[in-house]
Amino acid sequence: MHLGYILLSCDLGSEDYVVEELKRIPEIKNAYVTFGAYDIIVELEAKSQEDFDNTVTHKVRRLPRVLSTVTLNVVKREG
Repeated sequence: MHLGYILLSCDLGSEDYVVEELKRIPEIKNAYVTFGAYDIIVELEAKSQEDFDNTVTHKVRRLPRVLSTVTLNVVKREG
C-alpha cells in the first residue's frame, strides 16, 4: 500500500463541499478542513504508486472548486 497526503487550496467557502466530494473517492481515508496556508488536508492510501498518482491527477485535482494541490508522498512507513 502507498500512503500520502495532499494539501488543497480551494475557492473561498467551498471547503465543506470539497471534503464531501473527496469522501466519495475510495482511496481517500480522511479529509479535514484546516486553517492556515491550505484549506484541506487529505490522507490517501492506494495499492501502488501508479494508483496513487492516478487518484491525485484524475480524481482529486479535477474536482470543482479545487484551485491547487501539494502532494506529500510518504517514503517509509513504520510498522
